Amino acid sequence: MTAVTKAGIPVGDGFSPARVWAMMLRYLYLLQSSWPRTLELLYWPAIQMILWGFMSRFLMTNSSYVARAGGVLLAAVMLWDVMFRGQLGVSVSFLEEMWSRNLGHLFATPLRPYEWVIALIFMSFVRVGIGVVPAALLAIPLYHYSIFSLGLPLIAFFALLMFMGWAIGLAICGLILRNGLGAESIAWFAVFIIAPVSAIYYPVSILPVWLQYVAWFLPSSHVFEGMRAVMFKGEFPLDHFFAAAGLDIVYLAAGGMVFLIFMRQARHRGALMQMGE
Repeated sequence: MTAVTKAGIPVGDGFSPARVWAMMLRYLYLLQSSWPRTLELLYWPAIQMILWGFMSRFLMTNSSYVARAGGVLLAAVMLWDVMFRGQLGVSVSFLEEMWSRNLGHLFATPLRPYEWVIALIFMSFVRVGIGVVPAALLAIPLYHYSIFSLGLPLIAFFALLMFMGWAIGLAICGLILRNGLGAESIAWFAVFIIAPVSAIYYPVSILPVWLQYVAWFLPSSHVFEGMRAVMFKGEFPLDHFFAAAGLDIVYLAAGGMVFLIFMRQARHRGALMQMGE
């Protein structure tokens, strides 16, 4: 006689709708219990629509920009990748310890949290170099464009975006410590939340007025405005440089504080040995 569940669904050695439903419930419960997973489903379509909507609106009204868009867009893409890879360099190195459940072993040693932060930042720098430099070199024969033509301002842009990436990465690591691996997807999409207001491919002035106020509180917006000033006007805007540098200091301090606070809480809860979903 075939056994049935309370809902009247037959179970047995063959195909079992009950087992299918059980697995569906598992994934639904995971989705329900982890707001980052739900946010990710909503996020990508919305961010693409917003980002390229602003880009299209700007190109429709600026033919001179269109004529020089190739070099500007390539520079923007590569500089944006510096910040993205900088953030991922911190987050992924941290996640590798989470995936291997090695946090408890790490802090059974005399390792200090700030020492670990320094190591994460160093690895981020290495990862950015490995990812970005070959792409920049490849753009020379493929598109006849060299981002190195920006000269000394490129070093400033690179540093400012790296600092911001590290700040975001440290804050993300803290959130993962607080919420467990169920929040790891934040590492892959968090930086893109600020992409529409970072003025990567278009100036801040194309944004709605209320979003312009938000943009000026982001170091990345000042960096990309500065990049366009160098490429279009041949001048390095010191006002944007100092604004970005000052904001980077604030962001890096805040990111480090978030990481260290949640690290301390995790240690007090004894959660370092239990990190999971």
